[in-house]
Amino acid sequence: MFESLSERLQNTIKDISGKGKLTEDNMTEALREIRRALLEADVSLKVVKSFISKIKDKAEGEEVLKSITPGQQLVKIVHDELVELLGGTNVQISTEGKPNIIMLFGLQGSGKTTTVAKLALRVRKNGRNPMMVAADVYRPAAVKQLQTLGKQIDITVYAEENNKDVKQIVNSAINKAKEEGYNTVIVDTAGRLQIDTELMAELLILDRMFEPAEKLLVIDAMMGQEAVNVARTFDEQLGITGIVITKLDGDTRGGAALSVVHSTGKPVKFAGMGEKLDTLEPFYPERMVQRILGMGDVVSLVEKARQVIDVEEAKELEQKIRGKDFSLEDFMKMQKQMKSLGSMDQILGMLPIPGISKGDKEKIAHMGETQLKKIEACINSMTVKERQNPDIINASRRRRIAAGSGTPLSELNRFLKDFENMRKMMRKMTGMMKSGKNPMKSMPFPPGMKGKFPGF
Repeated sequence: MFESLSERLQNTIKDISGKGKLTEDNMTEALREIRRALLEADVSLKVVKSFISKIKDKAEGEEVLKSITPGQQLVKIVHDELVELLGGTNVQISTEGKPNIIMLFGLQGSGKTTTVAKLALRVRKNGRNPMMVAADVYRPAAVKQLQTLGKQIDITVYAEENNKDVKQIVNSAINKAKEEGYNTVIVDTAGRLQIDTELMAELLILDRMFEPAEKLLVIDAMMGQEAVNVARTFDEQLGITGIVITKLDGDTRGGAALSVVHSTGKPVKFAGMGEKLDTLEPFYPERMVQRILGMGDVVSLVEKARQVIDVEEAKELEQKIRGKDFSLEDFMKMQKQMKSLGSMDQILGMLPIPGISKGDKEKIAHMGETQLKKIEACINSMTVKERQNPDIINASRRRRIAAGSGTPLSELNRFLKDFENMRKMMRKMTGMMKSGKNPMKSMPFPPGMKGKFPGF
């Protein structure tokens, strides 16, 4: 996500941070690099010109030049302009209407049907009672795809498989929603391989007949600069209320997100951050910019933790950590909770870790994932009794576990030693935190990880 843009911007800021002050020469060079970074990220030329012009105007202001360092000046200016470029603030979807009607538009291949299911799941988590409507009657298997997704998340899908009259299908779905108490109706409309008159005519009729509270355009982040033309055409014809960017996690450039907001003036309301149905995230411009500039996004990480981590289980683990009965079985439960937050690469990307480059983060993430897989294999090779009471694992048991997991005996011994040290350290953690010390300085790391985190 924004990988190339993020790397180039961070390198540019790092270079200018080493300068004594912000001069016309080094500012010109920095702007040139930022321009290249944006163009390589597939941001449209018009957007790039406007963006660079605004940065230059602000950077040349006398008040800004009196700031502390060139790097801080540039970070602040680029941060503020990127936030503005991405829409400024988070805009939530409307819940108006009885029922509340949300229509999703988009070209085929943009992930529209899957996004309908993701949105329905998110809406339900927010206390609504959604129904999905299979109104894409032209694409083969589109109806069955939505029905399959509906079964996975246990959300009703209204479909009339032998009916091609989209107006009638949507009307019947709305009537059913009113009768059966569904307060949100999410409509999966027809897509095409390209925009045509027939498609727009059908969507315009649906818009005028049912007056949806939300008209969301689904855009594939990998579409590149063509996304601007698609977004502009849909907006001119239908007056979209917001944008959903899909596959943002897999796009290293991300220029589509920057360009479509500027060209339409409409906010990005959601971003698809993975293939699973619970990976549709509200779009917060400031948080996204912080990720791009390497500042992390702790708020989003905490919000995700609240959603996926079982509170009661977490409390139970906390009590065990503070006591003497924290076992390898409990350690595996902790690992499972961590996995629910995403890959180690994703988690590190959301943490502000100064002094670590993108390449180092990738190495740490890869090393960490590899190590945790080895640890998991070791624990899975143990008996239940051994997992619950690691103290009984003697030399012969260790040889059996190492052979069963395909792990060298030396690595197993190191892990068990680190685990025992970790148990001791965790019991001291509360006291250390109260005394104002940094407990992370003394935390043991899994085998092969120590020394990879600057400052620890």
